Amino acid sequence: MSRLRQSDPIALWRAIEQAGGVQAYVNAQLAERGFLVQRRETDKMTDREREAYKKSLKAEAEERRRIRREAWQAHKATHIVHLGEGIFWTEGRGPDKWDLPNAEARAAENELPPLDSAKQLAEALGLTVAELRRLAYHRDAATVLNYRRFTIPKRDGSSRAIWAPLPRLKKAQRWILHNILEKLLVHGSVHGFLAGRSTLTNAAVHADPKLVVKMDLKDFFPTVTLPRVKGVFRKAGYREEVATLLAMLCTESPREVVELEGKTYYVALGPRCLPQGAPTSPALTNTLGLRLDRRLSGLAKKLGWRYTRYADDLAFSLPHNHAGPPRVGALLGSVRRIVESEGFSIHPDKTAVARPGGRQKITGLVVNGGTPPRAPREFRRRLRAAIHNRAMGKPSPDGETISTLVGMAAYVFMSDPRRGKAYLDALAELDQPSALGPPSEV
Repeated sequence: MSRLRQSDPIALWRAIEQAGGVQAYVNAQLAERGFLVQRRETDKMTDREREAYKKSLKAEAEERRRIRREAWQAHKATHIVHLGEGIFWTEGRGPDKWDLPNAEARAAENELPPLDSAKQLAEALGLTVAELRRLAYHRDAATVLNYRRFTIPKRDGSSRAIWAPLPRLKKAQRWILHNILEKLLVHGSVHGFLAGRSTLTNAAVHADPKLVVKMDLKDFFPTVTLPRVKGVFRKAGYREEVATLLAMLCTESPREVVELEGKTYYVALGPRCLPQGAPTSPALTNTLGLRLDRRLSGLAKKLGWRYTRYADDLAFSLPHNHAGPPRVGALLGSVRRIVESEGFSIHPDKTAVARPGGRQKITGLVVNGGTPPRAPREFRRRLRAAIHNRAMGKPSPDGETISTLVGMAAYVFMSDPRRGKAYLDALAELDQPSALGPPSEV
């Protein structure tokens, strides 16, 4: 029985709980295995009896240590124990002052899964507690990460670091996304990473504007650190233990790769925050920005403007029929103060005011001219030229593939189905031997 339990730490811990705790289990096992020694006075023992008594006590002590080691391994397999350097963790703790009143009722109102312990969370994620601990554990200098790092080019020519979670962590994050985050309240002005919302719905709010103001939130994901993420889960209705684990699964420190004595280390450069590349990060910013969006939406309405947010892009537009002064200065100053009071900051180089007479774009789509949002003309010309060159057998630039062009055509189709379909049909014909000539402009 004992050996079976040793190979199954979960069953072993169950036996420890049934025994009434570690000490009671150890004593019961010592008695069952014949190692428990009845204590006696040694004064009246002969030398031989005393020597045998001491020997049996020593055997009992060794067996006691061995059973306690087994119990500790079973405890670690069924409890988190520790989450790493600088991470506060307590297990089995009761309600505290940070809990919402009737926290479980709040979670039930949001139709969130009931999660009261690390064990229950692990089971929901299809993990053992030990696996959950490995995914959530923090090290300032790690030799192994649960993320893969790569870079993608930004529009300004620099590189953006993407930290993509490895499959097991990604699966856990997707569970959190679908079962928790997608059920939390998001402001109606948000259009990024939501079902039924897109860059098109975002731009459509601002159709036919007199003025457009665009602002960017600086270092958006890195600004959302572990305590803020933990706060989202606590406000959702989860208590300290589960909220901490959920926040750890959704965050990671920005890291630098360091080679030392032939070994690779991933050294933390700052506090844990939202990784750009995790499926949970956009949804967390959406729900975390609820008060920010409420305040900015209220400000815009008060000044006669319209407001939307797509990830870190803030867009404001003044309707074409607006009467009275635009009050652009009041808008810019108030937005900055609200953003900073909510723990974010405005990117100093990415504030733009698009006035009448020029092209006005929001999330890449042109919104002025009295027509629905549409892809820019030069974008369509570049796509049409690329299709023409391929149809004529001309070489394509590096990085330009059929898939790239199909994606561009689909982007046009989103706002202009008739023209976009012509491009998609032309691209479909490029694989046919009879494909000759460019698509006609529609």
